[in-house]
Amino acid sequence: QLHLVESGGGLVQAGGSLRLSCAASGRTVSSYAVGWSRQAPGKEREIVATTTWNGDSTYYAGSVKGRFTISRDNAKNTVYLQMNGLKPEDTAVYYCAAGVPKAVLPGRPAQFNYWGQGTQVTVSS
Repeated sequence: QLHLVESGGGLVQAGGSLRLSCAASGRTVSSYAVGWSRQAPGKEREIVATTTWNGDSTYYAGSVKGRFTISRDNAKNTVYLQMNGLKPEDTAVYYCAAGVPKAVLPGRPAQFNYWGQGTQVTVSS
């Protein structure tokens, strides 16, 4: 069983930056494709960014492309999401997730096998 714990969320002003971390335990995260999703109140969960097990392939939602960067350190069993140029519309609970097969980018939240508990990101205008 893979266990994921997010950290790094908080309150930030528009234009600011945050770095989310996702610490994995129980299994090695290098066996999985990983990603970040978010869910705002009243909205469906949406994928923000994903990457394959070795980072060779990545995907970003159009709304965050050029502002967010997903990365992973398999040696530390940790996944990151660097968020720059934050906007009020980025306000949501952000979830780390992992899925198999490890070389395929998950296209829908349902394709992930494991989820963290989420961390709140609030961007004030």
